[in-house]
Amino acid sequence: MVEEKFFADREKLTLALANECAAALHAGIKANGHATFLVSGGSSPEPVYRELSRRPLPWQQVNVALVDERWVEKDEAGSNLAFIANSLLQNEAAKAPCLGMKNAAATPAEGEVDCERAYQELPRPFDVCVLGMGNDGHTASFFPHADGLAEALDPASEKLCKAITAKQSTVTGVHTERMTLTLAAILQAKEIKLLITGEEKLKVYREALLGDDENEMPVRSILKQRLKPVTVYWAP
Repeated sequence: MVEEKFFADREKLTLALANECAAALHAGIKANGHATFLVSGGSSPEPVYRELSRRPLPWQQVNVALVDERWVEKDEAGSNLAFIANSLLQNEAAKAPCLGMKNAAATPAEGEVDCERAYQELPRPFDVCVLGMGNDGHTASFFPHADGLAEALDPASEKLCKAITAKQSTVTGVHTERMTLTLAAILQAKEIKLLITGEEKLKVYREALLGDDENEMPVRSILKQRLKPVTVYWAP
């Protein structure tokens, strides 16, 4: 269920992935009058988003929504919503509506109901979901041994959103309180694209393929499932 697309350099990866995302969004709009684009934060997809932002799509018909979020305000460091606003929602794509996860609740657990309600309003099926992966084997906010992880990884869950409390690490930093799409939500996307760059993450990816413990390396929940194909993009 995993297709690998490996590139000689990041520029080639960026152009290929931007082309594929644009084509999938265009197809969704043509078929349904709208498309839904699930996006992750991180340095790896930033060039892809900037490339996509210049594509002349009918962006007002593309619903952009976050895959996960730190429980911080948009003007605070670490906000994925701010990252998407500054990278994807520029140029032509400035017209796209965007749904964030952070709401007025004090904690993700308290904000889960409102977040769920908002995400249930998104048009489905989701067209494209872009995921990244950390050096600890996390994807979305599926962090190793996190509180709430088992519920988030339940493929039969009817929930789209789940509050997560990660174990503090060099990867999470101080932002251990998170909101994430569930695995069940991600698997509703017609196309799932996992983007990794660099030799270190390639090594982590290879390790993830060799084992089955999703609690140890939650990215396995994406790579090992048999419900939806996943395309892995990598460049040095």
